Amino acid sequence: MNFSIEISPKTSLDTLPSLRDVYITFLPEGDFKETTDKAEELVKKGCNPIPHFPARSIENGSQLKEYVSRCKDVGVKQALVIGGSREPVGDFDSSIQLLETGYFEKMKIGIAGHPEGSPDISDSKLEKAMKDKKPYADYIVTQWLLDPQPIVDFISKQTVPVHVGITGPLKITSLIKFANIVGAKNSLNFLKSNFSKALDLLKPKDPNDLIGKVKSHTDFFHIYTFGGLKETNKWLMENKYV
Repeated sequence: MNFSIEISPKTSLDTLPSLRDVYITFLPEGDFKETTDKAEELVKKGCNPIPHFPARSIENGSQLKEYVSRCKDVGVKQALVIGGSREPVGDFDSSIQLLETGYFEKMKIGIAGHPEGSPDISDSKLEKAMKDKKPYADYIVTQWLLDPQPIVDFISKQTVPVHVGITGPLKITSLIKFANIVGAKNSLNFLKSNFSKALDLLKPKDPNDLIGKVKSHTDFFHIYTFGGLKETNKWLMENKYV
């Protein structure tokens, strides 16, 4: 199995797991320089940095071109091109607009997948967006989920590899909070129906529960740590994944 992990530009690399593929989020109030600086730091550490390119946080084509160019200059060879979860700050409001510029030439491209839908876009628009983006994509990274069935159904419809989003070992109460934020409806219902006892809510949920149910359909898992990098690192080592 192959694991990747997601960090923010402000994350210290001291407790970073020994994983090669490291995604760098773009914070709503951040700037692109801190993302490229973190990418350069990761390259020097021997990692493969994969910055987020959120369409709605990019002002115009010139800024996008500069961001892509700077990333390539520091050794970035891969990008995750997404819409982003904010109101547009400039000319772009969807990832397809970024992909159509041609600026990502010679880079490996990931796009976002939403097996459980998204609170920011209707299911019909989401389906059309996926159809439009696929010709540019080398692979898909999904939102994090807990219910295996939507994942299996989603993978069966794709023609490129799917990297399934999972969480690190978080308490059920934290997972319920994050599921509400991202609009993961099936996973929210899955949590509420399977972990109703108070004692269960206080225990960290083992990501292996989900991995075991979908690993026959994909070899790729993308970890959202939600700040629990130390706990995730410990879990990876205990399971001999790193």
